[in-house]
Amino acid sequence: MSRRRRKRVKSIVKFTVLLFTPIISVSVFKSIPEFLNILNKADSIMLKNENAGNLKQGKSEELSYNLHYNEDYEDVFNEDFDLSVGFGFEEETADEKTNKSPYETVSENPGEKPYPTEWSEGGSIVRNTYGEFTGNNYFNLEKAGQVNNKTSVSISELQNESKLLPEFKISLNLSEPQVLIYHTHTTESFEPFVRDFYDASFNYRTTDETKNMVMVGNEIQKQLEDAGIGVIHDATIHDYPSYNGAYDRSAVTIQNALDKYPSIKVILDIHRDAICSEGIAYQPFVEIDGKEAAQIMIISGCDDGTLNMPNYMQNFRLASLFQQQIETDYPGLTRPILFDYRKYNQNMSTGALLFEMGSHGNTLEQVQYSGELVGKSIARALISIKEQL
Repeated sequence: MSRRRRKRVKSIVKFTVLLFTPIISVSVFKSIPEFLNILNKADSIMLKNENAGNLKQGKSEELSYNLHYNEDYEDVFNEDFDLSVGFGFEEETADEKTNKSPYETVSENPGEKPYPTEWSEGGSIVRNTYGEFTGNNYFNLEKAGQVNNKTSVSISELQNESKLLPEFKISLNLSEPQVLIYHTHTTESFEPFVRDFYDASFNYRTTDETKNMVMVGNEIQKQLEDAGIGVIHDATIHDYPSYNGAYDRSAVTIQNALDKYPSIKVILDIHRDAICSEGIAYQPFVEIDGKEAAQIMIISGCDDGTLNMPNYMQNFRLASLFQQQIETDYPGLTRPILFDYRKYNQNMSTGALLFEMGSHGNTLEQVQYSGELVGKSIARALISIKEQL
C-alpha cells in the first residue's frame, strides 16, 4: 500500500471515530438512569424479602377458597421464613422437548372440573424454604428429621418409640400388594408454574388426574413398584362434588381394598397442604440435585381417648422410619412430622399415615418431583424391613 493510500485510510478511521464517539457516549449516559433504576428495584425486592421474613403464619379464610389445611399454623410454622420471590427462575424443565411438565400434559378425560387454562391476578405467592425448627414442641430424630409434638405424650416417650421399627414385615412380591395409596381429597391441585401471584378465582381443585393428587400418587407408585413393592393406587374421588364427608367415603375405599387385598400393610393418604395468610399463598420448596421440589410433611395421629386409635404408636414408628429415610436421602425435603390429635382414618391400620405433598402455592412440577423422591425413600425404608427368606 502506498504512503498516500495509507494516509487516506488513517484519515477515514479518524473521521469515523470522531463521528461515532459522541453517539456512543450519549447512548451510554442515557442507559445510566435505566441501570440505576434496576438497582433501585433490586433494593426494593430485597427490602420486600426482609419485611416478608417477619410475617407469621395465621389461619386464613380458607373456607372461602374451599382449601384443605391443618389447624394451628401459628404453632406449626412459627419460624422466620428464608424467602425468595422467585426471580431468576426462567424454566422449571431443563428440556421441554423431552421432559414435558405436568402443566403441559393434556388430559384425555379432565372430568367435570377441568384445570384452568386462563388466569387472572389475585394475591401474592411467596417462595420460602423451611429449615430446622426450634421450640419446646420440637425434637430431632436419631438419624435425621424432626417431630412436632402437639400432644401430652412426653417427648422422651416419642423419642423411644421413634427408634422402634413397625411390627410388620414387607414382602417383595408384586402379586401381593403391600401398600395402598389413596386420596381423601383427590381433587386438590397446585399452581401451574412459578409466578409471583395466584388466581383468587381458582380454588385449587380439579378432577383432572394429570393435575391433582392422583398425579402425585402415580409418581410414588412408580418408585415403589420399580423397587419390587406391590402397590394398589385407588384414584376414587372422595371430595367432589361434595367436600363434606370425604373421610367417611375414603374409609369405605380403604376397607374395600383391605377386604380384597389382605396383604396390604401400609396405607398412605396423599394430600397437599394449604399454607397461607391473608392475600398470600406460600410456596415451600427446596432445591435437590439442581431441581426444585415441594417440601413435604407427614401427619401421624394420636388418640386423646375419644378417637378409637389404640395402635397409634405403630403408625408413629412408621412415620419416624419414613421421615428419617427421606431426610437422610434428601436433606431439607421434609418439614417436621406433625404428631397431633388427628384421626384421618389412621385407626384402620398399624401402618396408616397422611402425607402433605407441598402446598397449594407449589407448582405441579415441584410436587411431581417430590412424589418421585418420596417414593424412592419410602421404597428404601420398606425394603429395610422386608421379610427375610
